[in-house]
Amino acid sequence: MSENTNVMVVNNNAKLPLVIEENSLFAYFESIKKFPVLSETEEQNLIVDFKQNGNLKAAEKLVTSHLRLAAKIALTYRRYGLPLADIVSEANIGLMQAVKKFDLDKKVRLSTYAIWWIKAAINDYILRSWSLVKIGTVAAQKKLFYNLSRIKARLGLYENKALEPEVVKTIAKELVVDEQDVVEMNQRLGGDKSLNVAAGDDGTSEQIDFLVDNRQNIEAKIANKEEAKFKQKILQDCLKKLNERERYIITNRMLVDEPVTLEELGAKFGVSRERVRQVEKKAFEHLSELVKLALAEKL
Repeated sequence: MSENTNVMVVNNNAKLPLVIEENSLFAYFESIKKFPVLSETEEQNLIVDFKQNGNLKAAEKLVTSHLRLAAKIALTYRRYGLPLADIVSEANIGLMQAVKKFDLDKKVRLSTYAIWWIKAAINDYILRSWSLVKIGTVAAQKKLFYNLSRIKARLGLYENKALEPEVVKTIAKELVVDEQDVVEMNQRLGGDKSLNVAAGDDGTSEQIDFLVDNRQNIEAKIANKEEAKFKQKILQDCLKKLNERERYIITNRMLVDEPVTLEELGAKFGVSRERVRQVEKKAFEHLSELVKLALAEKL
């Protein structure tokens, strides 16, 4: 996790509830229920107080009242193979960024605006921690993954729905990517959608009735398999360049289905939990650079 500490700090005197490890998440989720949901008037008053008077207590209330929203969004990313506690912490960072950037001129509730900052923070974390090591996307997809939510927010598009053709064209032109890539990434970032949604005016047809079989032909499957083997070999070669402790921590934190906890690794190496986190962060950054250099040399 970058920029994260065990305690998410709003200011020097006020702290958010602890987000520690997976086995502590239930206690965290229970603790954030105590913060009341704000009415629209209360929210507006706090925003004005924070923006005009710099009142950090007002900012704190805005953040804590939306922690459940951040947690709810974080839970939708639980199948990405990364520690859920880290994803929740990244969601809280996105929430605090939203509070900092928000103003009443947006003409929407803070929760609507914050959704995009929360998702952007989580997406950025996933891309940093997951795709480079677990064989990530092509350059165009990566560019969209990083920027699509931000651009949609700038355009005032806060709902998870299909983009209008003109919007797709605008985004594709700005990011210099294909329009189809924009459509596909928007669908991915919008979350799972039911295939049983009605389609057509007669009310008898559903989206699933119009699905086309886009399965790859055998040549494409072989090509993709070869590419995956090629990138996997690069990853394994780069892992060998780390020292034994770094390699063990990266492997057991990022390359297994059930990541080992920081406490368990700390006990194994006789160091603190925080020291393991520091080693993991440094090792991952080193590995990422090695992978990038290796790919640049081969491609």
